[in-house]
Amino acid sequence: MSDMIDPMTPAASSPSEAAPVLVAALYHFARFSRHASFRAPLQEFCDARGIKGTLLIAHEGINGTVAGSDAAIAELLTFLRAQPEFAGLEHKESRANAMPFLRMKVRLKKEIVTMGVEDIDPNRIGGTYVEAKDWNALISDPDTIVIDTRNDYETAIGTFRGAVDPKTKSFREFPDWVRNNTGLHNKPKIAMYCTGGIRCEKATAFMKAEGFEEVYHLKGGILKYLEDMPAEESLWDGACFVFDERVSITHGLKQGDHVLCHACRQPLSPEDLASPLHEEGVACVHCHDSRSDEDKARYRQRQQQMDLARKRGTQHLGS
Repeated sequence: MSDMIDPMTPAASSPSEAAPVLVAALYHFARFSRHASFRAPLQEFCDARGIKGTLLIAHEGINGTVAGSDAAIAELLTFLRAQPEFAGLEHKESRANAMPFLRMKVRLKKEIVTMGVEDIDPNRIGGTYVEAKDWNALISDPDTIVIDTRNDYETAIGTFRGAVDPKTKSFREFPDWVRNNTGLHNKPKIAMYCTGGIRCEKATAFMKAEGFEEVYHLKGGILKYLEDMPAEESLWDGACFVFDERVSITHGLKQGDHVLCHACRQPLSPEDLASPLHEEGVACVHCHDSRSDEDKARYRQRQQQMDLARKRGTQHLGS
């Protein structure tokens, strides 16, 4: 669902607050042929420092979100950047009041973000980074087509003004969407964006491989834009879906007013919550008609267990 790793239940807060747990989201494309042999040392390094979360490693690099003490995360970042392949690794930080992950998982994958197209290498043939401060000028240029590389449940709650929405349900659908839309060649410039940068970075490499010459992507993604761009100058409409308990954020990285349906994982607006089709943890306006009575009964039992765990002050594994 994500261009980063989806934390299970982070207690998100701004980096300036004094919450004790540091959360680091990171990705880096690199030619990493030794990824298989690196899995065990990386797992051991994190385990020894009480770090939890998920890191994906593949021949094309690393992607993940992890949490721990400030010292532990600093040591991990130093360790990763000491690897020649990850010397230029960048990360984003937030804080949590409690450990947001249950365990540490280092997983070997074919891709660090799944597109399903072989030999797409952003290090070899990628688009041009555009800083947040320069993004408005690019997407306002009449010679630019702006493309949202996220999925339909994300674009439903917010997007850049004038952007093309592919309405994909997964990133795997993006290549076919491009190949089936010959009109994309009608303008010389392609500008692409996603939540944190990883999908649009890989998408630009794909576009270049498909013969598009002038391709750009938003550095740091929507998150960096919303952090840096004053609301009165913004070309962003709505909220940005994020993969933690905030569900959505707005300018200044302030928490939005969406919540998550635990049945279908779709973001729900206050209007959605007011619908008679909404039952917490069981169904919502998006999934009510597609869930069987058996599904709903099972979800209802899970929700009851989650409510009981919440009353006890513990975390239910299904939350």
